[in-house]
Amino acid sequence: MIGRVRGLVVNRAPGIVVLEAGGLGYEIAITPRALVDLPPLGDEAVLHTHLHVREDHQALYGFLSDHERDIFRILLGASGVGPKLAMAILATLAPDELRRAVAADDVAALEAVTGVGKRTAQKLILELRPRLDLGDGELPAEHSHLAEVRAALEALGFGIPEIRQALQDVPADASTEDLLQQALQSLGRT
Repeated sequence: MIGRVRGLVVNRAPGIVVLEAGGLGYEIAITPRALVDLPPLGDEAVLHTHLHVREDHQALYGFLSDHERDIFRILLGASGVGPKLAMAILATLAPDELRRAVAADDVAALEAVTGVGKRTAQKLILELRPRLDLGDGELPAEHSHLAEVRAALEALGFGIPEIRQALQDVPADASTEDLLQQALQSLGRT
């Protein structure tokens, strides 16, 4: 198993980076978010990796943190989730956003992922809840307000990217009404 690669960034393309380490060029699939955070060509980078082996194919997936790699592995353990869907989920939702969405039963947050419909999102929430070790006290009940606010904003006709951006800036410890008001003010500024 290849768990980590440190090397020079020799090539960057959408979804792919090549790191040269020890005279070998490792082609590593990464999320667009990770690609943006990588250093420029010629600089050294470290990626925590997961080697996915199938009968006819081997692929290396890279992450900026071992925590994100661990979430990727948890996603792979859910039925019906392969590496491409797991990468799409992590490209859309950061690990903390994913944990919040699962804890709050926020189906709409998972539906924002390309290739995930309502039924798949509901199934993922059920399967991921025990695997993410959310615990009783880790995420307060206020996070369920986010799901209500998201649904209200969708009913008002706002798109998923706009809603995600607006909810990123609001504190989750407020009431549903306050969250909705702050989200609407944020949307009004953009």
